[in-house]
Formats: sequence, C-alpha cells, structure tokens
Amino acid sequence: MVAEATRVLIAADKFKGSLTAVEVAEHVAAGLRRVVPEVEAVSLPVADGGDGTVDAAVAAGYERCEVRVAGPVGEPVAAAFALERGKRTAVVEMAEASGLRRLPQGVRAPLTATTYGTGELVRAALDAGARTIVLGVGGSATTDGGAGMLGALGARFLDGRGRPVGPGGGGLAEVDSADLSGLDPRIAATRVVLASDVDNPLTGPRGAAAVYGPQKGAGAADVALLDAALARYARVLDRTDLAAAPGAGAAGGVGFGALAGLGAAFRPGIEVILDVLGFAEAVRGCRLVITGEGSLDAQSLHGKAPVGVARVAGAYGVLTVAVCGRLTLAPSALARVGISRAYALAELEPDPERCMAHAGPLLERTAELIARDVLG
Repeated sequence: MVAEATRVLIAADKFKGSLTAVEVAEHVAAGLRRVVPEVEAVSLPVADGGDGTVDAAVAAGYERCEVRVAGPVGEPVAAAFALERGKRTAVVEMAEASGLRRLPQGVRAPLTATTYGTGELVRAALDAGARTIVLGVGGSATTDGGAGMLGALGARFLDGRGRPVGPGGGGLAEVDSADLSGLDPRIAATRVVLASDVDNPLTGPRGAAAVYGPQKGAGAADVALLDAALARYARVLDRTDLAAAPGAGAAGGVGFGALAGLGAAFRPGIEVILDVLGFAEAVRGCRLVITGEGSLDAQSLHGKAPVGVARVAGAYGVLTVAVCGRLTLAPSALARVGISRAYALAELEPDPERCMAHAGPLLERTAELIARDVLG
C-alpha cells in the first residue's frame, strides 16, 4: 500500500500553445514515477475561468455536454459546457462559444464580434436542469458588454427607431432602449457565478475596450468608439453603478452583462474553479502539490491559477512547487504567494520554439528533478 507521505497532487493549468492541463499532469506524473515508482500521483487539472475551464471540470468528473451555437461572428460552432452528475451545477466557458479561437481563420472582428453563442450555452445549461451556473470568462473575441449573451436569453436592445441594434460593441453605439422583460424566467431562480481572473471596470482607462480591445484587433479609433458605446449601454440599462464593479470589464464587458442582466456574483475564477473541482478535499494528506502554467510572470500574481492553488495548499500545510515554460519572477515573489520553488522548462531548453515543441518530454525531466529534490 502506498503511504500517504508519497501522495502528490498535480494541479496545473494549461501551457498555452503547447499542452492542455490534462497533458501537463500526465507528463509530470510520468516523470515523478521514474524516480519514485511508488508515488501516488493524483491529477486535478485546473483553470482560472478562461480557456480550459470546461476541460478541467470534465477531468474532475463533470459530464461534457456538446451543443451547436453561434460563434463570435455568427457562424455555427460546436461548443460544450460541463454538467455536474447531480444535474444542479453547470460550468459554462464563454471561450467555447465566443473566444478568439472561434474566429474563422483567426480574423479579428473588434466591432461586430458577439457573445450570442455564450447566451445559447447558458440556455442549454438551463435546459439540462442546472440551477447554479459558473460562467467562466476569458479569451474572448468580443467587446459587446454581454449584450449578445443577454439577447440569446430574450433581452432586446433597440436603436432610436425601435430597430434591433447590430451585433457587437459597435452596434451598442446606436442603442437607445433596452427591454429585459423577455429574459428567460429560469434565470431568476438560478445562481450565476461570474468567474474571472481580472477585476477591471467596464469603461475608462482600465476598462474592457482600452485594456483588452487591442488584443481583439481594435485600433485607437475602435477603442474610443467601443468605450463610448459601452458607457452608453450602461446608461441605457440604468446600471452605471455596476459599470465600476470589479469584473464588469472582464472578457469584453460580458462581466457587466452577467452582473446587470443575470444577477451574477463576481468571484476570482481560480477560487470558484477550485471549489467546483473539490481541491480542498483532494489536497488533504498530500506531501506535495505541483502547480504551474506556461509563463510564471507578474500577471500570475493577480488571480492566476498557480497562486490560487498555492494559497489553498498552504492553508492545509502542504508544500507547493510550480512548473512553467518561462519564469520571470524572483524567488522572493514566489515565496510571498506560497510557491516554494519554480522549475522552468527554459532552464533545460533555452530556445523558445524548441521548448514549446518538446514541452512534454521537458516536463517529464523537470518532474524527475522535483522528485529528487522533494521526494527523494
């Protein structure tokens, strides 16, 4: 029988562009076993609300439910949400429907990309019986304030002539009135949790358009138009109070749409996902937690998965180390967030292209080092 002292929990996020969170765990476990064959390596892939959130929930035992919805520019895409076996909680990842990766040929559409498909995913989760919906946001192609999502759920946004406004944030420049009376009535009886790793407001210099618009193809003039359109949208909804709320600017303002239209409560994405995955139960009795993501840098300190994992593991007195492709944080910064040491693949392979191409084998070699340093 394997002793509890050799139980290791692998709770890493994806290495974007190289490996999924599930693959990261598989390679780390393989490396550990080469040095400590009797190790009990437990895989619990994590995410912070963005890309990979549904996959993490499925790996933890949720059912993967596929549905055809509208992509960010209206073309149909095959998306999925995760449903708890008891049918009461669903994890909806907006990037599944409205993410940058869903843009045909990767062509950005900063003014017209819509979250309509995200609303269709929410409706599908309601149809499946969910009464708690975790809405993970991140990696979006959109800056429409969640208007598309609300439209798919029955809201109407009209211009001065009573006609529906166009899709995307650009369409909101013409919005004159909003009618939420047609929203799916099940929403009123559903707990919606907005899970995000950013706390930006809807508008202004830290808002959705200014900070994230350029990533979605918005030039300076587009950013100005989108910011003004989002401000107009908030006024029409008479919820300018929520425009400044933490998370309102998440994922092109879909956070605002969830707060104002769905009555959502904002929580840091990694906290929510760790609860969904049962991380606190999994970490008990472990000797070590191995977390990580593609790049451990200054952004990691602001709500990213490794820091959330280390915080909870530390509360249970369990040591945490991290694996990553690239490391720019000093040991003192890591220590402040509960990570005792970080192992970067770049230390084994300095060439970035080769490092990404061979991330799996490099992770296994890195895990061997961890096993010798910590478990040996």
